[in-house]
Amino acid sequence: MSPHLDLTAPYAPLVRRIEAEGSVTGQMLVIDHFLNHRIEPGFIFELAHELARRLSFFQPNVILTAEASGIAPALIVAQTLNVPMVYAKKYSAQVEAPSISRVIPSSIKGGETRLAISTRYIKPSQRVVIVDDFLANGRTAGALIEMSREAGADVLGAGFVVEKRFKHGREYIESLHVPVSTLAQVEHLENGHARLTQPQEE
Repeated sequence: MSPHLDLTAPYAPLVRRIEAEGSVTGQMLVIDHFLNHRIEPGFIFELAHELARRLSFFQPNVILTAEASGIAPALIVAQTLNVPMVYAKKYSAQVEAPSISRVIPSSIKGGETRLAISTRYIKPSQRVVIVDDFLANGRTAGALIEMSREAGADVLGAGFVVEKRFKHGREYIESLHVPVSTLAQVEHLENGHARLTQPQEE
């Protein structure tokens, strides 16, 4: 990897916006008013373009995510890099056979989630990069990595808009030999506030 590539440099516009507008409920950081429920196109384009700049190093030929909240940033990353995007479907039997699936525990809602991908869209020797909105415990991204590898593809990296460092998902993904890029890193949540890694001063 290039010594000049910092995959986890805090992206100041996102960090400042989380600090100003994010709310905390228990162990949940709520920024769904601009990221993954109500989406601001201009800002999500800015974030995804920065993520694409970092992930371009891996020269992917497909971007992979999971429905639903990963689709917006993944689509813009894919558009920026001029490659297709594939998303793993949830709760659906309507996935073209043959397919690969995994069942993962939901860390926020409880219960389990089934993800499925048709092997028509993830193929041997493809260069896959995973993109999602949040990295917490890493189980969703881990399932996407496993499914990609089962299909014979190479997983070269994973990029996330926000990382919850205290959930240790980065360590899990890196243990699977996949480098991780994130734009904002939440070190911990306390007293209703998110404490984030700070950008270096220009």
